[in-house]
Amino acid sequence: MNRVEDTLPPCPECAGEYTYEMGALMVCPSCAHEWAPTDSASEDLDVVKDAVGNILADGDTVTVVKTLKVKGSPTGIKSGTKVRNIRLVQGVGDHDIDCKVDGIGPMQLKSSVVKKV
Repeated sequence: MNRVEDTLPPCPECAGEYTYEMGALMVCPSCAHEWAPTDSASEDLDVVKDAVGNILADGDTVTVVKTLKVKGSPTGIKSGTKVRNIRLVQGVGDHDIDCKVDGIGPMQLKSSVVKKV
């Protein structure tokens, strides 16, 4: 037999287990926090942030914040290089940006080495 307390999520603020529904909201009687049940689902989405914490989106322009070595290129990518029209992808390892760097060609970068312009 399932009880109501077993199916409701705990409070995201204080982790209280005695939450209840009040209309379209969830309520925690311990800390009086109210939230919509869909809020927790939107927090689970993968958000890609740059080196300083700005949220990145497809089509953004970014600047490389540190010099990167590129296999097969004598110069690599210098700090301050602008990269236009990025695409967010699930790449190899931590590489989550797909782009084309002028003078180098198409490649994937880590979001931790770029800053949104």
